[in-house]
Amino acid sequence: MRYDPTNIFARILRGEIPNKTILETAHTLAFHDIHPQAPVHALVIPKGAYVDFADFAANATAEELVDFHRTSAKVCEMLGLAPGDGFRGITNAGVNGMQEVPHYHLHLLGGRVLGRLVEKA
Repeated sequence: MRYDPTNIFARILRGEIPNKTILETAHTLAFHDIHPQAPVHALVIPKGAYVDFADFAANATAEELVDFHRTSAKVCEMLGLAPGDGFRGITNAGVNGMQEVPHYHLHLLGGRVLGRLVEKA
Protein backbone atom coordinates (compact mmCIF):
# COMPACT_ATOMS: atom_id res chain seq x y z
CA MET A 1 0.00 0.00 0.00
CA ARG A 2 1.38 3.40 -0.96
CA TYR A 3 0.84 6.58 1.00
CA ASP A 4 -2.07 8.59 -0.39
CA PRO A 5 -1.77 12.29 0.53
CA THR A 6 -5.51 12.72 0.04
CA ASN A 7 -6.42 10.22 2.81
CA ILE A 8 -8.71 11.45 5.57
CA PHE A 9 -5.97 11.67 8.21
CA ALA A 10 -3.70 13.72 5.92
CA ARG A 11 -6.67 16.02 5.33
CA ILE A 12 -7.29 16.30 9.08
CA LEU A 13 -3.62 17.17 9.61
CA ARG A 14 -3.86 19.90 6.96
CA GLY A 15 -6.94 21.35 8.70
CA GLU A 16 -9.29 20.50 5.81
CA ILE A 17 -11.48 18.27 8.00
CA PRO A 18 -12.31 19.13 11.62
CA ASN A 19 -11.63 16.71 14.45
CA LYS A 20 -12.23 16.52 18.17
CA THR A 21 -8.63 16.87 19.31
CA ILE A 22 -7.55 15.24 22.56
CA LEU A 23 -3.86 16.17 22.40
CA GLU A 24 -1.51 17.61 19.80
CA THR A 25 2.28 17.73 19.91
CA ALA A 26 5.03 18.58 17.46
CA HIS A 27 4.88 15.14 15.82
CA THR A 28 1.56 13.58 16.86
CA LEU A 29 -2.18 14.23 16.84
CA ALA A 30 -4.70 12.35 19.00
CA PHE A 31 -8.44 12.74 18.53
CA HIS A 32 -11.75 11.01 19.19
CA ASP A 33 -12.92 8.49 16.56
CA ILE A 34 -16.07 9.68 14.78
CA HIS A 35 -17.41 6.08 14.72
CA PRO A 36 -16.46 4.79 18.17
CA GLN A 37 -16.36 1.03 18.67
CA ALA A 38 -16.19 1.30 22.48
CA PRO A 39 -17.17 3.88 25.12
CA VAL A 40 -13.64 5.28 24.79
CA HIS A 41 -12.15 5.25 21.28
CA ALA A 42 -9.29 7.53 20.36
CA LEU A 43 -7.00 7.62 17.34
CA VAL A 44 -3.35 8.58 17.57
CA ILE A 45 -1.56 9.48 14.32
CA PRO A 46 1.92 10.69 13.48
CA LYS A 47 2.09 13.95 11.56
CA GLY A 48 4.54 12.38 9.11
CA ALA A 49 3.42 10.49 5.99
CA TYR A 50 3.74 6.86 7.15
CA VAL A 51 1.51 4.15 5.70
CA ASP A 52 1.47 1.62 8.56
CA PHE A 53 3.26 0.43 11.68
CA ALA A 54 6.12 -1.22 9.78
CA ASP A 55 6.73 1.93 7.73
CA PHE A 56 6.64 4.14 10.84
CA ALA A 57 8.85 1.83 12.92
CA ALA A 58 11.42 1.55 10.12
CA ASN A 59 11.49 5.13 8.85
CA ALA A 60 10.38 7.61 11.53
CA THR A 61 12.97 9.71 13.31
CA ALA A 62 13.83 8.96 16.92
CA GLU A 63 11.97 12.13 17.92
CA GLU A 64 8.82 11.04 16.07
CA LEU A 65 8.93 7.56 17.60
CA VAL A 66 9.35 8.81 21.15
CA ASP A 67 6.77 11.57 20.75
CA PHE A 68 4.18 9.19 19.29
CA HIS A 69 4.51 6.65 22.10
CA ARG A 70 4.66 9.21 24.89
CA THR A 71 1.65 11.01 23.44
CA SER A 72 -0.23 7.70 23.24
CA ALA A 73 0.56 7.04 26.91
CA LYS A 74 -0.59 10.54 27.88
CA VAL A 75 -3.86 10.06 25.97
CA CYS A 76 -4.44 6.78 27.84
CA GLU A 77 -3.97 8.66 31.09
CA MET A 78 -6.16 11.60 30.01
CA LEU A 79 -9.02 9.27 28.99
CA GLY A 80 -8.81 7.15 32.13
CA LEU A 81 -7.59 4.04 30.30
CA ALA A 82 -4.33 3.68 32.21
CA PRO A 83 -4.12 3.04 34.99
CA GLY A 84 -7.53 1.47 34.89
CA ASP A 85 -9.36 -1.73 34.09
CA GLY A 86 -7.50 -2.19 30.82
CA PHE A 87 -7.71 -1.11 27.23
CA ARG A 88 -6.73 -2.26 23.76
CA GLY A 89 -4.31 -0.66 21.31
CA ILE A 90 -4.89 -1.74 17.70
CA THR A 91 -3.18 -0.91 14.46
CA ASN A 92 -4.18 -2.44 11.14
CA ALA A 93 -1.90 -2.89 8.12
CA GLY A 94 -2.70 -3.80 4.54
CA VAL A 95 -5.58 -5.71 3.02
CA ASN A 96 -5.36 -8.75 5.32
CA GLY A 97 -5.12 -6.47 8.34
CA MET A 98 -8.27 -4.61 7.24
CA GLN A 99 -6.49 -1.24 7.04
CA GLU A 100 -8.95 1.36 5.73
CA VAL A 101 -6.83 4.54 5.80
CA PRO A 102 -3.28 4.44 4.37
CA HIS A 103 -1.86 6.58 7.19
CA TYR A 104 -0.44 4.87 10.27
CA HIS A 105 -2.80 5.15 13.21
CA LEU A 106 -3.25 3.58 16.60
CA HIS A 107 -6.74 2.90 17.94
CA LEU A 108 -7.02 3.14 21.73
CA LEU A 109 -10.22 1.48 22.94
CA GLY A 110 -11.61 0.93 26.41
CA GLY A 111 -14.40 1.58 28.84
CA ARG A 112 -15.84 -1.94 28.65
CA VAL A 113 -14.79 -5.56 28.22
CA LEU A 114 -13.76 -5.79 24.58
CA GLY A 115 -13.88 -9.54 23.98
CA ARG A 116 -11.44 -11.61 21.97
CA LEU A 117 -9.43 -9.82 19.32
CA VAL A 118 -9.13 -12.68 16.84
CA GLU A 119 -10.96 -15.99 16.71
CA LYS A 120 -8.98 -19.14 16.05
CA ALA A 121 -8.67 -19.96 12.37
